[in-house]
Amino acid sequence: MRWRLPAERPAEPPTGYKIAHPVLSQDGTRAGFTGVSLGGALPYAVVAEASCVYGLRHRAPHRRCDCGFHCVHDRAAAEALLSTAEHRTAVLLEVSVLGAYIRFERGFRYARQRVRVMTVGACACGAGAASLTEAGWGRPGWRGLVPCCRVCGRGRPALSLAGFARLAGGGVRVVAGGVGGVALAGARVEGAGVDVGVSELVAEAALLQARLDWFQAQLARLGERGDGGAPQG
Repeated sequence: MRWRLPAERPAEPPTGYKIAHPVLSQDGTRAGFTGVSLGGALPYAVVAEASCVYGLRHRAPHRRCDCGFHCVHDRAAAEALLSTAEHRTAVLLEVSVLGAYIRFERGFRYARQRVRVMTVGACACGAGAASLTEAGWGRPGWRGLVPCCRVCGRGRPALSLAGFARLAGGGVRVVAGGVGGVALAGARVEGAGVDVGVSELVAEAALLQARLDWFQAQLARLGERGDGGAPQG
């Protein structure tokens, strides 16, 4: 005799959280997402239906397979994944779990989903993101995107957060929030008790440049002494 778990029929679709990489189509007309693990080679849209990544003909999610979309119940658990080196440039997604799903202790494996909110983390420099720019990698027909601040994005092809939401469609909301590097950068500044402004950064850059000039002058002097001195043994 097999014991079956009770079937759930919620009044509203359950909410889950996951991380993904934002992507832009090669022709620049569509935006979507790609996963960070199983099925990462298959970009998906705001509203998408899962299929078996192993090419089997059963419908996802199948109890004897690990196919289907995956998410966790707790937002903090999804944010914790952004701390790993390979996921630093990923974004946080809040999704509606649609269709058939299998509930686990930490999350769901399910058939369909709708991405409701995409939260973008910090730029690689630690500043808050203002746009998305090319990541240097991609999938066939798709280019990966990473968060970028206004300073680092100067002179580079970039897509605004509002522009990504418009191309993605489906009513998705894109926000810049305190996940990943943004929270870490803020914690460091507060812990040090320093309020860094533009003038302080300019002064620090000038000091670094002066030190670099001094080192270059010293190296030039050493080079001149070495050329005109006695032969070295």
